[in-house]
Amino acid sequence: MSRSASIKDVATHAQVAVGTVSNVLNYPDRVSQRTKDRVLQAIDELGFVRNDAARQLRAGHSRTIGLIVLDVGNPFFTSVVRAAEDAAALQGSAVLLGDSGHDAARESNYIDLFQEQRVQGLLISPVGDVTDRLDILRERGVPTVLVDRLADEEQYSSVSVDDDAGGYLAARHLLDLGRRRLAFVGGPTTIRQVADRLQGAQRAVAEVPDASLEVLDSEGQTVLAGRSVGDQLVRRSADQLPDGVFCANDLLALGVMQSLAMMHKLRIPEDIALIGYDDIDFAVSAVVPLSSIRQPTEALGRTAIELLAEELDSPDSAQPRHRAVIFTPELVVRQSTAGA
Repeated sequence: MSRSASIKDVATHAQVAVGTVSNVLNYPDRVSQRTKDRVLQAIDELGFVRNDAARQLRAGHSRTIGLIVLDVGNPFFTSVVRAAEDAAALQGSAVLLGDSGHDAARESNYIDLFQEQRVQGLLISPVGDVTDRLDILRERGVPTVLVDRLADEEQYSSVSVDDDAGGYLAARHLLDLGRRRLAFVGGPTTIRQVADRLQGAQRAVAEVPDASLEVLDSEGQTVLAGRSVGDQLVRRSADQLPDGVFCANDLLALGVMQSLAMMHKLRIPEDIALIGYDDIDFAVSAVVPLSSIRQPTEALGRTAIELLAEELDSPDSAQPRHRAVIFTPELVVRQSTAGA
């Protein structure tokens, strides 16, 4: 097997210095058009393939960015990932994706893997408290940005949505419709976003003397988990039913809606007004178009890349400048609360 052409072979073939070939590949503006054409012709004739992997390892880092999300099956995170990939591509980088699946051990494995891959930086929507792990990464020159999670600006940059305000918006909307027996479906409250949305809903309910808020347990944040909660609701007597349900994400809300529709016992919104969170694409095309709290997914992904770029641009000798960007959620009203 013949060996691959090297950068030295290209220089010899083009009758230029090795440094000139390097400039053509990395800093083409420094080379005259005539010389550039000669080098490019030599590259083409020799079939030279640039070894980026080796070059990046010598530099101590790659042109990749690690991104760990809680659940890539949730369209919310899919949209965030897509926006981050688009923004990274404009900067000449690629995104390596890890799905923790709400599993701290799996999340830890991805952190180790991305460190081994010498990623430029890490974007993470953490399962729990990973401060110690992220501090180690930073000491090794790998900056981190928290995604969909507010961070202390003295520690890390972060991009998030005010979930307390979002929970308040959802519950306040149901209360303004005259609903008084509210229920919250959210999955584990150990997830910071769920806890914040519940807190916001509780704040809204506390403002109305005759209103109540019941917390309904769910096994997760999936459509199937929502259907399980819906199955429980249809078995209740009329006087035990909530008249308004706020789900911590749209997948749960769609599951609740599916269960009620299949059983044909409870009507939306006549019997139960239903609102979700995230405003995923499926919300508008549901059997009953779903009201939701919209999060700016594209802005989340794009801003995460911008914040990481700021961290990477900070001189090694300077204290990195951290920023916490917080977006405001938006109420989107559709038929599941407002009727036809």
